[in-house]
Amino acid sequence: MAVKIAIGSDHAGFALKETLAGHLRKAGHEVLDLGTHSPDPVGYPEFCAAVGRAVVSGEAESGFVLGGSGQGEQISANKVHGVRAALCPDEYTARLARSHNDANVCALGARVVAAEYALAIAEVFLSTPFEGGRHVARLEAIAEIERQECQKN
Repeated sequence: MAVKIAIGSDHAGFALKETLAGHLRKAGHEVLDLGTHSPDPVGYPEFCAAVGRAVVSGEAESGFVLGGSGQGEQISANKVHGVRAALCPDEYTARLARSHNDANVCALGARVVAAEYALAIAEVFLSTPFEGGRHVARLEAIAEIERQECQKN
């Protein structure tokens, strides 16, 4: 099933972003490319937040954030209220992120995961449904923590 996917990266993830975006388009998905648009050095937080905002607002159904390790990208995306970004260095983690955590953003590290494997991870992330059931209460608890923390500011 084709979906609209937001994607963003810093300079370290730029080449992988281009590869992944092309792969997703070939698969029939609509890709919302939120930058960066060159390999010139830039910070990642604003691109990752833009992906998170697109997903939470419903402009995109899921998102990918890419950088050198994916770690800072995941952290940045998770600062957006309602984002559940998961760092997915392998297919197993991607499957669990979706099936147990209903992750809506996948973080990938271009310096950690080869491009070909990143495409396989992305496919698993996009094709794995949320299991629901016992996991719903955990997600509700996480959402409650998020609401409490947002009220402090």
